[in-house]
Amino acid sequence: MDRLEGRVAVVTGAASGIGLALCERFAEEGMRVVMADVDPAALEREAARLAVDRDVEVLAVPTDVTSWDESDRLAARVVERFGAVHVLCLNAGVQLPGLTWELTRGEWEWVLGVNLGGVVHGIRAFVPGMVERGEPAHVVTTASLGGLVPFAGIAAYTAAKYAVVGLSEVLAEDLRSNDAPIGVSVLCPGPTLSSLRENSRLLRPGGAEGREVPLVTDVPRLSAATVAGLVVDAIRENRFWILTHPEYAETIRQRCEAMLTSGHVVAAELAG
Repeated sequence: MDRLEGRVAVVTGAASGIGLALCERFAEEGMRVVMADVDPAALEREAARLAVDRDVEVLAVPTDVTSWDESDRLAARVVERFGAVHVLCLNAGVQLPGLTWELTRGEWEWVLGVNLGGVVHGIRAFVPGMVERGEPAHVVTTASLGGLVPFAGIAAYTAAKYAVVGLSEVLAEDLRSNDAPIGVSVLCPGPTLSSLRENSRLLRPGGAEGREVPLVTDVPRLSAATVAGLVVDAIRENRFWILTHPEYAETIRQRCEAMLTSGHVVAAELAG
């Protein structure tokens, strides 16, 4: 999908971090941008700023991606306003550390609901219409480096992101086997300057009394704008894998080799 100007991009988790950077980059490309986020105030503020700064058409739709109904309403609003979707970025995410056996039911449901449920709901709400329209399009799911190699202490996040990777691979194959002109990319960012930790702290189960969300790595973090640039490149090249940190390439390779040889777990380090 090499032409983006004039087309429509939908981004979830759009009011901060990678999601906001994606919206800004799509606006620079001359796209019409739909911003969805669970924080209505931040969403309206950033959407208004983007519309003025980039002089593009922006639609802001407050959306809780854990809800089937709200995801369906988002899709309906987009089609009603623009008639089509050409780039769909299912990006909303949260993180909550904790030992695998100590995470509560509510914590599991929250992390899986946002990180995995948000992708499932978005695919079901948008992709059937994209297939039916038959126009060139692209779906980007946000997984994580933690969806490729395990990190101790973030079991729920890792489970969700591993699932997003597998889901995205099957989505790509399903679309290809049905001759749909829709590409798929899975974004697996390593440490990035974003609001993931801060937003997770505000939204976590238990609120102010909930589990802390500490910084888990001191590996140099990329800017969200850099990550957004990699996403646009992948869309244009119809490239599935988007990896941001070559520092972890050897760990990924060792994990894949261990499946076929030693049978041992190969984990990444939380701290660089």
